[in-house]
Amino acid sequence: MESFKETEVFTKAFQEIFPKLVHCLETEEMRELTGLGITPGQINALLILYTHDDLTMGELCAELFLAESAATRLVDRMVKMNLIQRRGDEKDRRIVRVYLTSYGRQLASFVFERRSLRFQKLADQLTPEERKMLVLSVKAVLRVIGSSETQRQCFHAVEDKGKSL
Repeated sequence: MESFKETEVFTKAFQEIFPKLVHCLETEEMRELTGLGITPGQINALLILYTHDDLTMGELCAELFLAESAATRLVDRMVKMNLIQRRGDEKDRRIVRVYLTSYGRQLASFVFERRSLRFQKLADQLTPEERKMLVLSVKAVLRVIGSSETQRQCFHAVEDKGKSL
């Protein structure tokens, strides 16, 4: 069983690492988006749709960790920018699906490829064991964060919408 001291050491180390990690990720993201005229939230939506096309609004909400109203506003802005489009579901008219436009797909592909190159450079500087540990650790953090109140609220919104359909 883990001792209080070990938890304290972890907490102190993570308190030190976390701000640096967030700063590095935000800096990279801003560099990545420079000149593209889109926000970090918009690129997240584009990349999710690039890898999981044909999502319902509820599914996109869950993938973005956004409340339904925030996801709807984001989609509204992206439709106006000709990045994505909405379509009614062929089988159930109550369901709205979102798709990338041709322009949205090109932009997402460009950012996806650029990110892939950046991650390849990162992978090249890590040992195979470090790569495995990094992926495992990030997945564990996301799992724990995914059980947070914000995540539960989003999932409940999706569940509630599904019950009303």
